[in-house]
Amino acid sequence: MSEVNLESRPILARHVRLQMDAARETAVLLYPEGVLELNPTAHEIVQRCDGQTSVAGLIAALAAEYEASPEELRDDVLDCVARLHARNFLVFAP
Repeated sequence: MSEVNLESRPILARHVRLQMDAARETAVLLYPEGVLELNPTAHEIVQRCDGQTSVAGLIAALAAEYEASPEELRDDVLDCVARLHARNFLVFAP
């Protein structure tokens, strides 16, 4: 599966690790070529990418936590997951 959809189940790629950077006080993705600083929204999404939860499930969890409608979050979550997948930070579980 190469394109993100609501049934996609994202997980961090094997070469990527989510970590808090104490110096910057931000979440970062560490990978062999460097570091990607995540904004708070991307961090909320990435920390839920466990390979079992679908994108629809991510949207539902975020909507419940932030008292927003899933429709409000749908495009932003899909875009974030698609961008991280395009850069090989996220892969999709079979």
